[in-house]
Amino acid sequence: MIPDWASERRMMVERQLRARGVTDKRVLDAMRQIPREQFVPEESRVLTYRDEPLPIGYGQTISQPYMTAFMTQCMELKGDETVLEVGAGSGYHAAVLSLLAARVVTIEIVPALAAMAQRNLEKTGYSANVVVVEGDGSAGCAEHAPYDAISVAACAPDVPQALVAQLKDGGRLVIPVGPITEQALLVVTRRPGRTEQRTAGFCRFVPLRGGQGWR
Repeated sequence: MIPDWASERRMMVERQLRARGVTDKRVLDAMRQIPREQFVPEESRVLTYRDEPLPIGYGQTISQPYMTAFMTQCMELKGDETVLEVGAGSGYHAAVLSLLAARVVTIEIVPALAAMAQRNLEKTGYSANVVVVEGDGSAGCAEHAPYDAISVAACAPDVPQALVAQLKDGGRLVIPVGPITEQALLVVTRRPGRTEQRTAGFCRFVPLRGGQGWR
């Protein structure tokens, strides 16, 4: 029996997101619309809307729905931005961002996952304003910079300065920083000649790979 995915999405939004403080209507609407099940491996599909991350292969995961929504809310998108996502994974967060920003660049260090993200975005119809790049996302993606916002779906030992440098003034970097066991979710805002930083919460992500990630 095929699950009623639309119903599961509605319950996810109400029980996992809105009930836990995600209030941005545009984020909630996007999460209600995007078919997350199409971005989860078939063997795990029945678990799609559980409140937990799920494996997508190559030691990587698709983030817990709440964390995707919360990080997106922290980006404070209005609709006209160019954004960078570090860690394309299966393409789900890029699909969500495609409804919230004018242009999305998503970079993935694992070639097979970059290809998976591209396929998933194309088959679900969310690839029109998304560019999938294969490469070291810890160094950002200078080719398409500067960005109004950057989201990093992996934990870094420190804030990668290459990412800060690719933000516009007023731009926000949302990134988990700290040891492998638990991280602070930081929102770093670039200002002329300086940065501001706040802790939005705590989380646990897979390690950020690359030159400015974990060695």
